[in-house]
Amino acid sequence: MMRWFRAFLPREERFFELFDRHAQTVIQGAIALQGVLNGGEETPVFCQRVNQFENDADNITREVLTAVRRTFITPFDRGDIKNLITSMDDAIDQMQQTAKAVMLFEVRAFEPPMREIGALLIECANLVGRALPLMQSIGPNVAMLTAITEELGKLEGRVDDLHDIGLKELFLKHREGNAMDFIVGVEIYDHLEKVADRFDDVANEINSIVIEQV
Repeated sequence: MMRWFRAFLPREERFFELFDRHAQTVIQGAIALQGVLNGGEETPVFCQRVNQFENDADNITREVLTAVRRTFITPFDRGDIKNLITSMDDAIDQMQQTAKAVMLFEVRAFEPPMREIGALLIECANLVGRALPLMQSIGPNVAMLTAITEELGKLEGRVDDLHDIGLKELFLKHREGNAMDFIVGVEIYDHLEKVADRFDDVANEINSIVIEQV
């Protein structure tokens, strides 16, 4: 009965505009992170771009949380909105943590699996960007949303595989050499894996909302 009643009440559609802005910022952050992983003398420039996009995403997150407090009728449960935008923000926060590690350890060259992970993270970000507009009308888009979240899960699994492959290659490369290079490489791999984990969290939040709304 309450769901039927809410369907006839006006909703704050600005949430979807904010979701889209945040998603586009995350996409740009992932592209900048790939620039970091390409290495070379431009690495600090791309690290700074990641930081800027993370700051922009934080500002949008604050707008969403403020709108949740001020809006009487929201598109879906307030807790779900908070969890969704927080999980999205966590993804770009983790990108920033990766960039910080790169700057801290002055890394300028990256292993091939790291660059492969970077490309997969752009795919993850683009999938989230595709999913959010569909949530304005969940009913007709259930199949597409489910397919997108399943693909996000598969990408997270591929990142896990690359993480393990990369660690093994890193160990073989440095077992007779510089232990510090191994430690730094492990740190970067772990941060990259966590970015993928956060995208998987976004997929789980979307699935949760879909289940509640249909």
